[in-house]
Amino acid sequence: MPGTDSESMLMAFDLKGVAVSSGSACQSGSVTPSHVLSAMGLPADIGSAAIRMSVGKLTTDEQVDRVAALFPEVVRSARMMAGTFA
Repeated sequence: MPGTDSESMLMAFDLKGVAVSSGSACQSGSVTPSHVLSAMGLPADIGSAAIRMSVGKLTTDEQVDRVAALFPEVVRSARMMAGTFA
């Protein structure tokens, strides 16, 4: 998410009770931007601000709606944590 970083996004979502990731499962624990995003030509600052969200067959419409509704607030919080106010 532009204007923040993935770690701030992870923390902001976690504070709302939503689990997200900053990379693929095979890249767990890595602090470098996704090689897939880099290969797509995304700039490093965008890649380092990316998060991954997953849904499964047990994910409800209500859960998806809740995350969608929380997204603007979470981005604002993450930008505050990251020290940007864009």
